[in-house]
Amino acid sequence: MVSLLRASLATVLSSAAVISTMPALAASGDAVDLSARLQLALNAEDRVQALSALMAPDQASTLIERFRRFSMRFPETRWAVRPGQALDDGRPTVQLAVSGTRQQDGLSYSFKANQRLAFSTEAGLITAQEVLSDQSVLTSSKKPLPISLLIPDTVLTGSRYDVDVVVDHPLGKAMLAGGLTPVTAQQVLVQESPDVQLEPLGGGGLFKSVQAPFQPGIQTWAALLVHPDGVITVSKRVQVVDDKSKLNP
Repeated sequence: MVSLLRASLATVLSSAAVISTMPALAASGDAVDLSARLQLALNAEDRVQALSALMAPDQASTLIERFRRFSMRFPETRWAVRPGQALDDGRPTVQLAVSGTRQQDGLSYSFKANQRLAFSTEAGLITAQEVLSDQSVLTSSKKPLPISLLIPDTVLTGSRYDVDVVVDHPLGKAMLAGGLTPVTAQQVLVQESPDVQLEPLGGGGLFKSVQAPFQPGIQTWAALLVHPDGVITVSKRVQVVDDKSKLNP
């Protein structure tokens, strides 16, 4: 079980690292056209080559290696991209969603991730990006274990907020264990699995009240839920801001 938990965390952190460096498409045209072309590149047969053509060389090398490792874990994935609302400074945004599945050791692995990105371009290539929101869920189970994530994308410095991972279906007599731990940017970058202390859970999920740091920045959480039918691993990135006007509606 410990090895399965660490494998789940490593996979979801690897996926988070891939998603957090995924380029937005640099090209001419409106946001709808950009989103459509990015979606084609991400779903192309040779995704590495298609993505490399969209990035400046200094942006490509790190991403491509992470993308290869992610593709080895989930060779069959489907990407969806749609345009988002432009930021106040004029930068366009895109909404990325990826899903994938695989079978191993009698278990079905299902991966889903969502991210919102703002990007900048120069000479038709991606030169800079900003991750605005980011979450991923990996489920390893014998049958589906649908969950809902009730975690904000943006919070105020020093505020308390809820990190809730809710199991959507009734548990019946099944026991549920889980835990929550903060994850550093370095752990995500090197795909290091953090230690998560498990404890019995009640009420159909994991419900935690946490505090944001007193300085603006990023707070990342990893959560584990262990069910008799499998394991659910969650990664969530929360942006910490010092101005109420920067809170997402």
